[in-house]
Amino acid sequence: MRHFLSIADLSSDEVWAILDKARALKDERQKTGENEPLLRGKTLGMVFQKPSLRTRVSFDMAMIQLGGRALYLSPNEIQLGKRESVADVARVLSRYVDAIMARVFAHRDVEELAAYSRVPVINGLSDFNHPCQGMADLLTIYERYDKLTGLKLAYVGDGNNVAHSLLLGASKTGMHITVATPTGYEPHPAVVRLARTFATESGSEVVITNDPRQAVRDADVIYTDVWTSMGQEAEAEQRLKVFPPYQVNGELVAQARPEVIVMHCLPAHRGQEITDEVADGPHSVLFDQAENRMHAQKAILVSLLVK
Repeated sequence: MRHFLSIADLSSDEVWAILDKARALKDERQKTGENEPLLRGKTLGMVFQKPSLRTRVSFDMAMIQLGGRALYLSPNEIQLGKRESVADVARVLSRYVDAIMARVFAHRDVEELAAYSRVPVINGLSDFNHPCQGMADLLTIYERYDKLTGLKLAYVGDGNNVAHSLLLGASKTGMHITVATPTGYEPHPAVVRLARTFATESGSEVVITNDPRQAVRDADVIYTDVWTSMGQEAEAEQRLKVFPPYQVNGELVAQARPEVIVMHCLPAHRGQEITDEVADGPHSVLFDQAENRMHAQKAILVSLLVK
């Protein structure tokens, strides 16, 4: 059984195949107004522990546009691991649907769903990584530059789940990546080690620093995310004291290449990790990213469900 839990689980060829398929599906939709119904008769069960705008709507519309359907299961309906064990949810739900997408707090929950499911499981977000967002991000950069290999991506902010997926995706595709965080907020060392292994194979470079200006120097892409993720509310006050030097503002963007693009996976806390000037400015591709969640996820779904 094939699942989509982490970009690390894909070969470089598989990453590129998904990206090329996503571009083709997007192009088809834009040219003809529709997609071939590749998922006709297929149903995606969507399990949510956390609310979401982009994850829910992008998966729902991806299934609809490919001829399938999606079933939304709210946090209160299942209460994953509380009202019913994760294993039993997987066993039952996979008898009803053709694939399961889960947006969870703990990564172990999505891993357990995959272990007991009869159908493919897609990680819609966990505390460890965010591979669907990562693929949409790679797609957005690929569209803009028509390449990934040799570009420099600078991530500035918290070394969180999004940073993990960017490390894995960049290193799989030959893109150089520098991650700048405050001391103590670096990405997980195991993810960095894995990314460096992939980078050795692809010819790219992985750099971890505490200097945001160093990170963005000569960057083709600047990426940021919220300083306090869902589930970290108790740390919010302390984080607001630590992270201001890592704000992506006009001054920081000016240190990068003139044609740099600025990315954020949304929702954004404007005035904290990113200023309005940048989020709404000429370098911003924030809403291209948001749209590309749908197109990247179409390609992921097709790769799992179409033989």
